Amino acid sequence: MLEDILRAAVPEVASAAVAVIAVDGRTAAEAAVGEAVRYADASQTPARERPPVALDSIFDLASITKLFTTVVLLSLADDGRVSIDEPVATWLPDHYGDRPAITLRHLITHTAGLPPGRRVEAEPPERRWDTILSTPAAGPSGTHVYSDVGMITAGRIAEIAGDAPLDVLVRERITGPLGLADTAYRPDPAWLPRIVATEHKPERAARLGESAAACVRGEVHDETAHALGGVAGHAGLFSTAADLVRFCEALRGGGGLLSREAAAEMTRDHGVTGSAFRQGLGVRIGDPAIVGPLVDAWGHSGFTGTSLVVDPGRRLTVVLLTNNVHPLRGRPGIRDLRHAVAAEALLA
Repeated sequence: MLEDILRAAVPEVASAAVAVIAVDGRTAAEAAVGEAVRYADASQTPARERPPVALDSIFDLASITKLFTTVVLLSLADDGRVSIDEPVATWLPDHYGDRPAITLRHLITHTAGLPPGRRVEAEPPERRWDTILSTPAAGPSGTHVYSDVGMITAGRIAEIAGDAPLDVLVRERITGPLGLADTAYRPDPAWLPRIVATEHKPERAARLGESAAACVRGEVHDETAHALGGVAGHAGLFSTAADLVRFCEALRGGGGLLSREAAAEMTRDHGVTGSAFRQGLGVRIGDPAIVGPLVDAWGHSGFTGTSLVVDPGRRLTVVLLTNNVHPLRGRPGIRDLRHAVAAEALLA
């Protein structure tokens, strides 16, 4: 059973886990196990300070945000406001004028030659965006290097083409139309009781006026997204398992968010070489880290311990949300848990 799988992993792999398996959009199995906040000395911490996780708990999605950024861009392309084969220099001439061959397609297939990341926390706030957008190439275009920088840049282009901040575009083009009431950047403080904690970061706790024992809860875990104000193309969204199922089903069905042509383009193999999986637009196809036996499924994972997998042939959507980084990152077992949940979907 799905609940047994989660119980075998919590709290060793993650302090909390929520999973939903849907077939043709209908929930076939769901479970929630663990605590939204957990301390290293949990046995000595009152239960009221360790609220249980629930099916409607809200998690920091981390890099699953990249799929929302991609959908925003493709919806803008459907509207004729941008082309994914346009040079990035069309939109960012000051930063990419010397790189005319780099296109939006390069950014969202991670083949722009950009490095994985660029830390900007130490920069003055007014210079952070310029630092990110001016990041020099680390290799030739066409080389597959998973890059937060590329997706941050893609998000910025979406803002220019869409004439609105990225969080507004996500709301207008995805969460609003689908009725995803629990999905947002910079979540409302009223959501806090339902938000699952991530890694303890003393410097942020001190800024918030919290105790040294406080952990990150309700603010994005990713350092770069946090430095950029909490809204970025690569990370920053919070959501529930149910909202993510609805998001995935809209893409699997090929309608509702994008034209059928755009949805098919997003989830097809783009023939990128040099990776352990097949690369779509934003999505990964057959990623061995998350799909388990669903070898033709597409999806994505997030550093905080989140993942989603969609198998169109089997009409399956599998969402697993955990806080593998809470209270500390680096705990083993998240890959095995993802595989076990994906395997359970075959029995649904």
